[in-house]
Amino acid sequence: MKWHEPVAGFKYDTATVVISSDFQRDKLAACGLDTEVFKGSVDPSFFIGEAIHAGVNSGISAQGNVNMLQTLTQHRSAMLDEPLTVRGRIASVTEVPRGRTIDTEVVFESASGERVITANRRSLKPDPEKAGERGAGDRPAPVVTDLAQLRVVAEHVLTPEIVKAYSREGNSIHYELEAARAAGFRAPLIGGGMGVHYLLAYLWQAHQPTILDLDIYFRRPIFWDESFVVAVSPGLDAICLAKDGKVATEARIKVLE
Repeated sequence: MKWHEPVAGFKYDTATVVISSDFQRDKLAACGLDTEVFKGSVDPSFFIGEAIHAGVNSGISAQGNVNMLQTLTQHRSAMLDEPLTVRGRIASVTEVPRGRTIDTEVVFESASGERVITANRRSLKPDPEKAGERGAGDRPAPVVTDLAQLRVVAEHVLTPEIVKAYSREGNSIHYELEAARAAGFRAPLIGGGMGVHYLLAYLWQAHQPTILDLDIYFRRPIFWDESFVVAVSPGLDAICLAKDGKVATEARIKVLE
């Protein structure tokens, strides 16, 4: 693979993506989640990883990158085994003290051109020469301001075996100890998309939405040997993963229908 430097305006190669029923069942089972909760539709969390891999397949390396912000919109349910066309571009690249932040815009469309999923993302590409530096741009205001006000709806315990069974090739900080330590982490950390599965599994179990719009913020890493809880706000406008009494991943629920 010939790798390209990420630059604003870079367009991804158009490709076809299919989330098969076998793939979804195996990955959700690896996470310890109910494989039937989505009832024939695709867990939209998978499109976070598919958007990243669309970049990788176009020559934009994901190695060492860290999720910061993910917007995830389901315009209508994507069905298992349904072919979707993926289109994407790099919207901007910004220098920050720790390296560069990269904003990408990715859409998944049906055969008729109907937009099914939008998965835009901001990630940090750390610069090894800036190891130890702090700062990755403006920090968005928290979604969850008082964790004690949320209701815990699930608890999960991770193991290295679980995280490795879920992870895909492309960013070894999620499945190799040496790579994670070289990037400044004590151990491999779960990918952002893996964490979002735990959020959406609850939303589908409780509500079975057809239309969904989330802003997701990755505040703290969750390592492959940690436990965490899923907690939801009383008004169902926020949901999060929390560990040690602190928010790790949080989502603002803008639309849930």
